[in-house]
Amino acid sequence: MASLLAFSVLVTGSNRGIGLELVRQLVEMPEPPKHIFATCRKPDGPRGKALEELANKHTNIHVIQLDVVDHSSVKAAVSVVESYLGGKGLNLIINNAAQNSKGFLLEAVEQQDMLSVYNTNVVGPILVVKEFLPLLKKAAKETATEELGCSKAAVINISSLIGSIGQGFDVSVPPVYAYRASKAALNMVTACLTLELKKDGILCTSIHPGWVKTDMGTEQAPLTVQNSVQGILKVLASLSHSSAGTFLDWEGNFVSW
Repeated sequence: MASLLAFSVLVTGSNRGIGLELVRQLVEMPEPPKHIFATCRKPDGPRGKALEELANKHTNIHVIQLDVVDHSSVKAAVSVVESYLGGKGLNLIINNAAQNSKGFLLEAVEQQDMLSVYNTNVVGPILVVKEFLPLLKKAAKETATEELGCSKAAVINISSLIGSIGQGFDVSVPPVYAYRASKAALNMVTACLTLELKKDGILCTSIHPGWVKTDMGTEQAPLTVQNSVQGILKVLASLSHSSAGTFLDWEGNFVSW
């Protein structure tokens, strides 16, 4: 019998790509989460239509406006999530929202693009965890088990293999300075969160979803979004105390920092 991954899950950047597929597969689980908070910048925009249609079919999907680079937007989302949880904590945050870089090679690097990508891919996830931390701590205290995991309280940062410094010389892609540097920084955020939050019963892990056929990954990518997300959810279900502060891929393999 399938066990519950988490009572409540929040996904950022859930209107397309990996985020949308995460919501779709979460709601189709044999035992789906009671609350799936599907957040994105513009739920009412043209890119939010697929998410809206999915939410109309499932009462446990709550579409919420959340722009990770807008602190007031993040705070407002916390209030909305609290209203649905009715005094309970939030078990799982999947920091999926990300921005790609425009400048692949050094001569194309622009200061504003670097700052914008860093703001979305690094500062955004920090703000999300900071503002939702009381709800994560509440969830951790509510759960009887001492074992860390997504059913207790967890933060999952969607990272990338090309943000690995250890493997950065072995990947056959352009430097993509802003994106790759931001994902390396996000991995350090995972390490820092682990150091600070493990004592509170909150698991923090970075996950590489593979090179996926999305708007960002392009059609050249070898992996379908469906297969990537199937793998990610399987990995999430297997996370435990030993997974804290690790960098894993969508198949559960360790990735070097």
